[in-house]
Amino acid sequence: MARSTKGKSRRPAGTTSQARPASARQVRIIAGEFRGRRLTFPDLPGLRPTADRVRETLFNWLQADVVAEHCLDLFAGSGACGFECLSRGASTVTFVDRSSEVCRYLQTGLRQLLEGQSDHQPSAQIHNVSAQDFLQRNADQSSPYGLVFLDPPFADDCLLEISQQLETGGLLKEKALIYVESGSSIPLVSQLAPLSNWQVLKEKKAGAVRFALFQRLATGTSDSA
Repeated sequence: MARSTKGKSRRPAGTTSQARPASARQVRIIAGEFRGRRLTFPDLPGLRPTADRVRETLFNWLQADVVAEHCLDLFAGSGACGFECLSRGASTVTFVDRSSEVCRYLQTGLRQLLEGQSDHQPSAQIHNVSAQDFLQRNADQSSPYGLVFLDPPFADDCLLEISQQLETGGLLKEKALIYVESGSSIPLVSQLAPLSNWQVLKEKKAGAVRFALFQRLATGTSDSA
């Protein structure tokens, strides 16, 4: 997500020996085919990766919902959530970030992960555009997303705007899952209250960060649907 990421620097066996630049940080894939692999991302202001423990909670919530799904990491940043989806059997993952430097790191990480993977080549795309532009250009696409990671920079204060654009743009499956992060003290279910067909499934707080998993219901469908 155009946000930052986290991670320490110990490299497990099987990763590349390329030196890590002093201006870069690392993120670790938690589970799946690429479990334990570490990928670098630039240490840029405002780039805030989803913390390991939060990501572990999130993917415990998702369980098998990642497998064979079309996933969108809309503010990709470190790519932690998108790479985790690739590791766990997603059909496609689309990374979006407005920083050209971030996208170069994402491309390098993707090459490192898929190197030598002749039997399993998941589809992944990287788009160097803003989230707003991506949503506008891809409105009403033929293959909507079933899983979206929505973690805009906290300082941008655009969570509701982007969520509404995502909802109205025809990019979501009827029962798509949307993961959301926020630095606001206001619960996410209240922040996104105007989206009446987004039903909160789980919501937690870790430090100053609120995170939640929503499910999109058909317009006019009750919470029991």
